[in-house]
Amino acid sequence: MCRKQQNASTAQLKLADDEAWIEKFDLAAFQADIKALGDELEKGQGEDDVRHLNKMVMWSNMCALVGFLTMGHSVNLLAIVGLSTWTFTRWTMIAHHTCHGGYDRCHPNKNRWNRFKFAIGSFPRRLFDWFDWMMPEAWNVEHNNRHHYNLSETEDPDLVESNLEDMRSAPVPSFIKRLFVIPTAATWKWFYYSPNTYKELKLAKMRKLGQKLPEGVNPADAVTFRTLLSSGTPFYSLMEFFTVVVGPYFLIHFFLLPLPLLLVGRHLDMGDDMYLNAVKNLFYAELLTNLHGFVAVVTNHAGDDMYRFRDGCRPFSGSFYLRQVLASVDFAYGTDLVDFLHGYLNYQIEHHLWPSLSMLSYQRAAPRVREICDKHGVPYIKQNVFWRVKKTVDIMVGDASMRWFPEEYERKFLEQDAKIEARKSLLSKKSVKAE
Repeated sequence: MCRKQQNASTAQLKLADDEAWIEKFDLAAFQADIKALGDELEKGQGEDDVRHLNKMVMWSNMCALVGFLTMGHSVNLLAIVGLSTWTFTRWTMIAHHTCHGGYDRCHPNKNRWNRFKFAIGSFPRRLFDWFDWMMPEAWNVEHNNRHHYNLSETEDPDLVESNLEDMRSAPVPSFIKRLFVIPTAATWKWFYYSPNTYKELKLAKMRKLGQKLPEGVNPADAVTFRTLLSSGTPFYSLMEFFTVVVGPYFLIHFFLLPLPLLLVGRHLDMGDDMYLNAVKNLFYAELLTNLHGFVAVVTNHAGDDMYRFRDGCRPFSGSFYLRQVLASVDFAYGTDLVDFLHGYLNYQIEHHLWPSLSMLSYQRAAPRVREICDKHGVPYIKQNVFWRVKKTVDIMVGDASMRWFPEEYERKFLEQDAKIEARKSLLSKKSVKAE
C-alpha cells in the first residue's frame, strides 16, 4: 500500500471564516494551561485510579466468562457479543492505557502494570496480559511512538487519508468503494494493523542498529497481508510473520482455547458439536470485534473537520498540544458504561494531550480541557461515534478530504515553540549557576 504525497498547498494568506481564531491565538498561554492541567492530573493519580482499573478489568473478564460459558451450546449472539467485547476491551482499555504507562506511577504491582513489563518480553507475558493479532512490542512502537508523536503529520503511520489513497483515487463509483469498506472494517486488525505494526518494529530496530534501508524502499508505505502475499516486504518474510506474530494467536485463540469443550461434548454424548459451535462463535466474534474496533479506533482522527500538518513538532510544545486537539475527536462520554463500550477511546483529545495518564484521569479531564479550548477559541469536537464513522468513510472513499492547517501559521507556531524552548533552556542554565 503506497502513500502518495498529497497537495498541502502553499501558505494561506487569508484564513477561512471558521479559522479566524488562529490569527489571535496565544500559543504560549494555551500551552501553559494544558501543561498545568496535565501536571495536576498526574499528581492526583492514586488508589482511585487503581480501583477503577480493577473495575474495568472485572467488567472485561465478565464479558469473557459469558462468552466462554455460552459458546459451546450453539452459535448464539450472547456468546459472540461477550467474546467480541472481551477482546475489544482487553486491547483498547487495559492493554492500551497500561502500555502507555497510565499506571506506572500509581499501581503497586510494578512487575505487571507497567509499560516496560505488561505483555512484553516473553510469550507467557503476551499470552496472559494481552493476546491479540498484534505483537505488543510492535504495537508499542507503531502506536505509542510513531502515531502519537507524529499525529496527522506526513509521518503518521495511521493516517487514514494517506493509507487509503489507492481507494480514494481509484476510478470507481463511490458506492462501489463503500461496499469494500465493510469487509475492510471486519478484517482490518489482522489484514492491516498486525503486519504494519510489525513492520514499524523491524524498522525501529534497523534504525537503532544504524542499518540502511534497501534501495527503493519507502519506510512510510504500509505493509498489509496483501503485501506479504504478493510482492512481499524486505523487513520480514510471510513465514516469520505467521510463526512469530499471527500464527500463535490464530491457533491458540480459535482452536486450542475451546478444546476443553471437545472433551465435555464427547462426555455428554454430543460428539464434536460443542467444540465446533465454540470455534464458530469465536470466528463470528472476531468479525464483530474488528467492526467494533473500526468504529471506535479508526474514526478518532479522520474527517473533513480534522487537520493535517506538514512538519513535525517538539513533544509537549504549544504546537504539539494544539495539534492533538485539532486532529482528534471525542465521542459521547461521562459514565463508566458509556466509556467501557467505547473502550475509553472516546477521550481521544485528552489521551493525545497526555498519553501516559489513567482512564479515570481522562474522565476527569474532559470537561476541563473543553473549558480551556473554549477560553482560547480552539475548536473542540465531540460528536456521536456513528456520525464519525460516516465522516471517516467519506475520507476513505475520497468523497471528502481532511483540512491542511494554514502553512504560514504552522511555521509561525513552530518558531514560537523554538523561542519558548530557548527561553526555558536559558532560565534553567541561570538557575543552575545560581545554585
